[in-house]
Amino acid sequence: MSTPLTCVIAEDERIFREALTALLASEWPELTVLASCEDGAEALEALAEHKPDVAFLDIRMPGLNGLDVAAAALQLSPDTQVVFVTAYNQYAIDAFEKGAIDYLLKPVEPKRLAASIQRLKARAISGVRDASALQALVETLNRNLPQRVAEEPLVWLTASTGKDSRLIMIEDVLYFQSDSKYTTVVTHDGEALLRTPLRDLIPRLDARQFKQIHRATIVNMKAVAAISRDDTGRGSLRLKGRPETLTVSVTYMPLFKTM
Repeated sequence: MSTPLTCVIAEDERIFREALTALLASEWPELTVLASCEDGAEALEALAEHKPDVAFLDIRMPGLNGLDVAAAALQLSPDTQVVFVTAYNQYAIDAFEKGAIDYLLKPVEPKRLAASIQRLKARAISGVRDASALQALVETLNRNLPQRVAEEPLVWLTASTGKDSRLIMIEDVLYFQSDSKYTTVVTHDGEALLRTPLRDLIPRLDARQFKQIHRATIVNMKAVAAISRDDTGRGSLRLKGRPETLTVSVTYMPLFKTM
């Protein structure tokens, strides 16, 4: 008797996430859902922790999108089969078909899901993984699909410095770093505090410029001078004109493999 398979689901829209979870419970009751994630950062960490058999990844998510997560999964969890969940047009569907990578269209239909399940089970038994096909598909979609830009991108924000409030232009932010209660905003002029958690901040930032490098850190890539990796697999970012370095966790290092 084969071991039941496991999965991670990543979908930022609650209604679609719950619908897919319910549909999987109906169509694939022996599948174990190890994590249900609201964004790409959670999905990346779930993949690194659980190394599931399957990952259902919404392409468009705040911060790290499904393509970012899939690319990182090639290193973090190479045996995981990726199924993209998409609402994109026919171009994307053509790219999926040519790449022989599973996909589901929103809203997910039971018949289409059942067909994907059969393919996933067959690949799990055969043990065949085509990493090059997934990599090629991710690169193709990254080149041709519209890049996510925040719908209402922040231009400035107000943060606290002691008893005063300070107006900070987003382009001047070097990085954001959070603890359990506050988010620290760091610029060349000093630090200030926000009451906005990183999770709520990410969707308001331009994903082409601001990258999450740790569960608690987002960096402005325009402020980065260099990146290095140590023997443990963790990375360090050196900033322009600043003495401190920022740690890139092992989980997020695959996102910087081309640097």
